[in-house]
Amino acid sequence: MSVRALRPAPRDKATELFAADVVTGLSTSPKQLLPKYFYDETGSQLFEEITRLPEYYLTRTELKILRDNAPAIAALIPRDAALVELGAGSATKAKILLEAAPQISAYVPVDISAEFLGSEAAKLERDIPRVAVYPVATDFTKPFELPAPLRERPCVGFFPGSTIGNFEPHEATDLLRQAARVLGKDALLIIGADLAKDHNVLHAAYNDEAGVTAKFNLNLLARINRELGADFDLDAFEHHACYNRERGRIEVYLASRKRQKVHVAGKTFEFRAGETIHTENSYKFTIKSFNALVRGASWASTAVYTDADQYFSVHVLKQK
Repeated sequence: MSVRALRPAPRDKATELFAADVVTGLSTSPKQLLPKYFYDETGSQLFEEITRLPEYYLTRTELKILRDNAPAIAALIPRDAALVELGAGSATKAKILLEAAPQISAYVPVDISAEFLGSEAAKLERDIPRVAVYPVATDFTKPFELPAPLRERPCVGFFPGSTIGNFEPHEATDLLRQAARVLGKDALLIIGADLAKDHNVLHAAYNDEAGVTAKFNLNLLARINRELGADFDLDAFEHHACYNRERGRIEVYLASRKRQKVHVAGKTFEFRAGETIHTENSYKFTIKSFNALVRGASWASTAVYTDADQYFSVHVLKQK
């Protein structure tokens, strides 16, 4: 069985959009870059390395929740369903559901990194040959269509990893509404959400001793250099991540070590010593606050699963 893929946007168009977003972000005050651009092939590989770090509790905790509750989750999934994973990356978590729910006959990994997506999709099709794999290389935060053969099937969205926490609350609401439109009427959505906890645990998760998270953050500048011909000096920036208690989120930055100028896409950007580029937020929820968020996007909670320490949660949602 061959892997069926939708063609990504033409390279020049994708590069043009990337350049426009970078120039816009660096022209604002304070400077910022969109976290979706972390995930080129190198960034995706670095993130997979992050998920195996001892300080990074999120992935192993969510994996345990999924494994422990896979039969209960599988019981909610309809026959001949398509599992649509938003921001797929590695298919490790999806495989738990695919193996627990034989009624899933198709898997649609959706991810911005076409190269990483293609290799992961091919591996999954070898591992679970009964499941047809339809990789879609696109930005899942923008409107997109499912592959034509799947548009009449019941769909189950899968959005693990607490990626929903990377969006501002109004953006998360918009994304959940868009997911409802893509997945279709009566769809389910299985989604991970990181829970509020001791700030020392959070700090360690985003400031690992091995410095992999710093490499992941700095790779965003390296990608801008590679793809847009910029001249960021990576040694002149450093990774910062801190917990904002008032806003209930981790904030991630790249801080300039010195006064400097950087050239990107024909523009010149000046940095003061200590000036930052805001690259990511990661909101932390309570069960109550997360349920309020999804209700505002016309989803209702069907089931919630957590670990013994209440570090992480997996929610099964149904459209209202």
